[in-house]
Amino acid sequence: MPLRDGRLSHDLDPSDRAPQDACGVFGVWVPPDEAGRAEVGKLAYYGLYALQHRGQESAGIAVSDGSRIVVFKDMGLVSQVFDESVLSTLHGHLAVGHCRYSTTGSPTWENAQPTFRSTGHGGLALAHNGNLINTPELADRLDGGALTATSDTEVLTALLATREGGPMEAAREILPVTRGAYSLVFMDEGTLYAARDPEGIRPLVLGRWEDKGWVVASETAALDIVGARFVREVEPGELIAIDGPGEADVRAERFAEPRPKGCLFEYVYLARPDTTIAGRNVQATRVEVGRRLALEHPVEADMVIPTPESGTPAAIGYAEASGIPYGQGLVKNSYVGRTFIQPSQTIRQLGIRLKLNPLREAIEGRRLVVVDDSIVRGNTQRQVVALLREAGAAEVHVRISSPPVSWPCFYGIDFATRAELIAGRLDVEGIRDSIGADSLGFISLDELIAASQIAKDRLCRACFDGVYPIPVEEAARGKHLLEPSRP
Repeated sequence: MPLRDGRLSHDLDPSDRAPQDACGVFGVWVPPDEAGRAEVGKLAYYGLYALQHRGQESAGIAVSDGSRIVVFKDMGLVSQVFDESVLSTLHGHLAVGHCRYSTTGSPTWENAQPTFRSTGHGGLALAHNGNLINTPELADRLDGGALTATSDTEVLTALLATREGGPMEAAREILPVTRGAYSLVFMDEGTLYAARDPEGIRPLVLGRWEDKGWVVASETAALDIVGARFVREVEPGELIAIDGPGEADVRAERFAEPRPKGCLFEYVYLARPDTTIAGRNVQATRVEVGRRLALEHPVEADMVIPTPESGTPAAIGYAEASGIPYGQGLVKNSYVGRTFIQPSQTIRQLGIRLKLNPLREAIEGRRLVVVDDSIVRGNTQRQVVALLREAGAAEVHVRISSPPVSWPCFYGIDFATRAELIAGRLDVEGIRDSIGADSLGFISLDELIAASQIAKDRLCRACFDGVYPIPVEEAARGKHLLEPSRP
């Protein structure tokens, strides 16, 4: 299907992008005799809707009626790609869905997911959350086979589809030599599969739908939306196949020894607050981080306000622990950037004003503590501080509920060079001066880890401390590594 006119413009200013995760994935299997009632295409749609925050460039759903797989995907948000007329054509009893933000491969229709390949037995559709770090090595295994896209996911799909035997046998061969972050849902005509890398960097959970079907999703919030009951996490290094309604029809095996290193940044920013990861609710973690932040970086002030909505949970915790009243000082326009219309330079110059508007009466003459979850490039915080000062704030003290993001991520978050990161170039005082705040405080890494209630050696903290759980070759770095003509 051709691209729509224009392209999705998620950000008004390309130099001011927030951290972007690779994607959200969703899979569902129901008994064939429940297909008409369950409407797996719509279940996948609502599951992706719940995961929209994980990727806004493209969306797609693949369904199977037991004899053939149909894939529909396009650029845009889930609600832009799918409507009632499209969903009414997606008939079947199993489906996989995907919403994408690109970390390897350009944001094009060809790179949208699920990817599809014909096999010797039928078809294979696959959706991937994460980022592979040995993509060139994997591509060399294709023996010159043509790629129809330029993503790491396309390479993985091609390998799984071209191996002898079915998807399970192919996965047993290919996944042990695949390095990086990958939470996968994939399917042939009759079976739903799921797999998670040995480090378990990106989340993936298994749920039960009406005691008859099964759901696999990036976050527990997606299970809640479709009425599925959480069963357990897909374990690191685990491969699952589902082709029946009973518990015995969920076949699980290890393809690698688990080496858990869940992404700490999921708790800071990426996951929904109503999601639970490794038994810890994300909202509760973020509020606790705010409490600890107040104890580490106290300040005399009149009001605590969040940067909506990213800083809200930590701001609640900060106000609670400090005794400073919590208030609303900024109003967010939630619809800015969700458009196919490319903003003009004049519009870009308005900057943060299109996203946030100050409540002058609430902040004028007051000393403010402004809480946000992270500083990546510093542009947003710089504009927020200036906006608050223009609105009459007496003092602006910035508090950040994560340590400085000083190192790039190669496992599925799109900041891939230290040059992009303000903390990669400046110390805390330099950042404070750059954003124009009266004071600046980041929570320490130890306190953030303590709030997560997960052992330090079971977390990936690479963007904060530069310790990468999976060594990254220089050649594997870069979003366009399969596109030699791109910079």
